[in-house]
Amino acid sequence: MDRPNILIFMTDHQRGDTVLPEHPTVTPHLDRLVRDGVTFTHAFCPSPHCCPARATFHSGLYPSRHGVWNNICNAQALSTGLNDGVRLWSEDLSRAGYEMHWFGKWHVSIEESPADRGWTEHHVSAHKPGIHGESWDRYREKAKAPEKTERGEGEILRAGYGTYRMYGERVVDPNDHDERIVAEALDVLPGLLAKDTPWCMYVGAVGPHDPYVAPKEFLDLYDLDDVRLPVSYADDLSDKPRIYRRMRNQVWDQLTGREIREGIRHFRACCSYLDDRFGKLLRVLDASGKAENTLVLYTADHGDYCGEHGLFAKGIPCFRGAYHVPAVVRWPAGISSPGRREDALVSLADFAPTFTALAGGTPEPGLAGRSLVPFLRGDEPADWRDAICTQCDGVELYFTQRAVMTRDWKYVFNGFDLDELYDLRHDPHEMKNVADEAKYASVKRELIGKMWRFAASQDDAAINGYITTALAPWGPAEGFRND
Repeated sequence: MDRPNILIFMTDHQRGDTVLPEHPTVTPHLDRLVRDGVTFTHAFCPSPHCCPARATFHSGLYPSRHGVWNNICNAQALSTGLNDGVRLWSEDLSRAGYEMHWFGKWHVSIEESPADRGWTEHHVSAHKPGIHGESWDRYREKAKAPEKTERGEGEILRAGYGTYRMYGERVVDPNDHDERIVAEALDVLPGLLAKDTPWCMYVGAVGPHDPYVAPKEFLDLYDLDDVRLPVSYADDLSDKPRIYRRMRNQVWDQLTGREIREGIRHFRACCSYLDDRFGKLLRVLDASGKAENTLVLYTADHGDYCGEHGLFAKGIPCFRGAYHVPAVVRWPAGISSPGRREDALVSLADFAPTFTALAGGTPEPGLAGRSLVPFLRGDEPADWRDAICTQCDGVELYFTQRAVMTRDWKYVFNGFDLDELYDLRHDPHEMKNVADEAKYASVKRELIGKMWRFAASQDDAAINGYITTALAPWGPAEGFRND
């Protein structure tokens, strides 16, 4: 089989459940992709933050090895780029003769741009010299304005920071980021389709990132009366780390239940808008006659709580909504039994070795990810992982957090506060933390052993044994107990 062309559409903040046809989000083009492809229903990012997640997608490594822990375009950056020697799959494809075309969000390094890693750049965002965040001069200006004391629709008051509005309506502007990258990709795509040379196109959107501001035609797809509060909205977080409660109580609890539902409605409308733009690319591809040997991937860097547990956006709360990502692959020439759902535990790290293998290369040894090509053929490897681990040191506020999740259980080590343990068989919404219940001690110990074994495989440095920092119930030696 000829090496496939590759079209990647990556969104920002999109929940994994939004791409499933039974979900209330209206996504007709994704529905068709699901019918014609393979949907990985249990795909997860390594960290609920743009930069470490994207660096993992491009490298196949976790933050402890690729070196990107938080926002690289920020004055609080723990690093500003990848560790020396980290290889990206785009370099493998470029060396293999692929034409590489980049449109949109980078957010992997401010020391390098996509062009340094094999791509032809068109429009690039979230790269050097882009800086995110406020400056002292901006705060001095804000101090001159009268402080707002009454909330408006969807607004959250933040004294000294400025008022945040979570959702709204907008008129589409051709200069909007996501409009621009799709338009530019549509200009380039026909020329690529006319060639025999294999190509790879990356289209990186910035939606549905908060604040959720959507065009009216997509808001009109949803009736607020049909939007329900998530089951876990009833969680008062009393058995969770204090920072989880602070985020909810100080920020999101300013909103009424109706406003929470409006936020969900607007989030879904943003996803529908992106589906519409993604559909424009699919129409050109499908009309060309070249779709048969073109692999299309729709995915995201991380998810969004979207009202679950009374939260939005993402952060240190280690709930599924922030980690579960869409992962739908269509490739008519290479997928057996299209329309399948695969429920294996999949990581964003798995796409790097997948793309390298599809281009005829050999993935580097020691990657955290493994090729998904067997799943496309309908063959799950017998030794596939039975757990997903995560690495997070915080999102500009710093915390040491590591987690491990199997199909039945989820354990979260919070070095800064209470640990968490959820029985996912009976508590899929992660409502009841049973970490301190003695009857689950053996389950917790087994999960901690898995967590440390993975940490060792990824050279994770979060193993300091000093008396005031070594706070896991069982330390790193537990990872080698059964060797």
